[in-house]
Amino acid sequence: MLYFMKIVLATGNAHKKRELMQILPKHTLLLPHEAGVADNWDFDETEDTFLGNSLGKAKSLQLLCDLPVLADDSGLVVPALGGEPGIFSARYGSDIHGRMLGDTERNHYLLNKMKHLTDRTAFFVCCMTLMLDEHRIFTIQETLHGEIQYALSGNGGFGYDPIFYIPEIGCTTAELREEEKNHISHRGRAGKGISALLEYLTITDAPDALNIKRRI
Repeated sequence: MLYFMKIVLATGNAHKKRELMQILPKHTLLLPHEAGVADNWDFDETEDTFLGNSLGKAKSLQLLCDLPVLADDSGLVVPALGGEPGIFSARYGSDIHGRMLGDTERNHYLLNKMKHLTDRTAFFVCCMTLMLDEHRIFTIQETLHGEIQYALSGNGGFGYDPIFYIPEIGCTTAELREEEKNHISHRGRAGKGISALLEYLTITDAPDALNIKRRI
């Protein structure tokens, strides 16, 4: 017998929720305000790795609710820029402009910094943390490799998708259909690992399984 989890996402990003709902269709995913957590929940990303920030988000939110929490820290890494934007992907350029930039503005900001670079290799990183309680924590980190184009292309996805080109496929992630992107993306790959883990947990943690354990 399977039971399905209600999971609170450690993000206010509706785009991430939409992607994760397609990756984890059997489970109910809630943004913090939908789970009754304060509308303005946020986490100050002070760690220097995707793993550190993902764990921090999960622990911070789990203290505020009694449900399992799924945190996702993702970003784009460009080796020729010393790893930028990296963990600062969502707020890249804000220190220069004095405000948070929109997706298109961040893309142009990055392209401008790379205009003289011939090495345009890059990769996306996604670190997911599933936290059931303070003692049961699972993490998965995945990547997607490609290169940065010289101009934006495609209307799908979000973030850096319009400039992230995948040579093996011949298009940007913004030009992929949602189901195609979810199949190969860094978040899709990490999400599939979480999905497999959740399926295992829903079997081993189900009431029937616990009854069996008590009889042994």
